[in-house]
Amino acid sequence: MQRLLVSVRGKQEALASVKGGAHIADVEFPGSALGTPYPLNVMAVRKVVPSSVLVSTNIGEKQLCRATACQAALGIAAAGADLIKCGMAELNPKVAEYLGNILIRTVKLFFPKKKIYPAVFPEEEMVRFLDPLKDGPSLAAKIKADGILIDTFRKDIGRGLLDYYSIKELRKFVLDCHKKDIEAWLAGSINIDDLPDLWNTGVDVVCVRGAACKKGKGTERFGVVDAKIVAQLVATIPQDKR
Repeated sequence: MQRLLVSVRGKQEALASVKGGAHIADVEFPGSALGTPYPLNVMAVRKVVPSSVLVSTNIGEKQLCRATACQAALGIAAAGADLIKCGMAELNPKVAEYLGNILIRTVKLFFPKKKIYPAVFPEEEMVRFLDPLKDGPSLAAKIKADGILIDTFRKDIGRGLLDYYSIKELRKFVLDCHKKDIEAWLAGSINIDDLPDLWNTGVDVVCVRGAACKKGKGTERFGVVDAKIVAQLVATIPQDKR
């Protein structure tokens, strides 16, 4: 099954995403790649969406302290997040592995069924630390993560995921993930026209925000999620993968 994740700011957008057929409601402040929300906001979304819809969130792009990263991940797990994204910006593979191991051990001890996904970034200033295509799947496998997310770090320069990688490269990334029995997630200023090719890579989850927002109701990521638009995005998933 391939799933669409829609990033939402709160309860109303979460309900709109569910009405449109989104599989995952991702609680996020859209000011950055992985904008962190309040735990109470995560809890509020978890309470209003059906149990069949997963709730995800994140602990930010950069982890400046291992202990506080673990506290943050544990806190949002307790608040109701089913899926937790953990940014690994500016960490080399060795440091990311060390952090990932302790973070996952912490969350899984208290919440064995919660799933955790390191997030890595394709910009040149990030690749010099960790290459998502080369290092990402191995990192996720070593730390026993449930999958890995590639997302763009910079949301203010007009470049999306497909400005960094070809469909062929992403297909190989997905294959490498699946060989290691982990999920492949993709994000980064993805629009509806990109989706058919991305689904054809075999990706497990595609993440959107701006593409799900009503035009004229704020700019791009700060627009308002619209159920009809979400339904159009969901409809791009191949019939046999829904």
